[in-house]
Amino acid sequence: MFKIGEKVVYPVHGAGTIESIESREILGEERSYYVLRLSTGDLQVLVPVDTVEKAGLRPICAPAKLDEVEKILCGPSQSWEENWNKRYRINMDKIKSGDICQLAEVIRSLALRDAQKGLSAGEKKMLDNARRILLSEVILSAGVNQEEAIRKLDDCLSQAEL
Repeated sequence: MFKIGEKVVYPVHGAGTIESIESREILGEERSYYVLRLSTGDLQVLVPVDTVEKAGLRPICAPAKLDEVEKILCGPSQSWEENWNKRYRINMDKIKSGDICQLAEVIRSLALRDAQKGLSAGEKKMLDNARRILLSEVILSAGVNQEEAIRKLDDCLSQAEL
């Protein structure tokens, strides 16, 4: 069980701080919810307390884990699936996993593919969303502002090997 004030990551939405734990009636059902304020944008998300494990809500990573993420982002490209549909599903599964390292792999591979061949509209949207999710966790874990987090991410990607 998480507490008010804890910093957590909600896969597909990003990292934020638990503002409160409230009981609400939604669709005729009374449930307890974590009220999560995301660190990027001005979005508030309700996460049912009883589905936290299934939803993948987890504590933000330790600052030391960001070194591993940086190595992935700066690292060499891995071979990618040529079929757009399969590649999209693989990347979406990695994003949904909630694992920051898998998220970094998605960002690196899509950014490198974009530089090499360009991306479809769907993959561009996926890349933007993955970047937003990663940045939200970096901001909270490293204690930096959004501009600094973006600069660091862009620096890493510019060093990535095709």
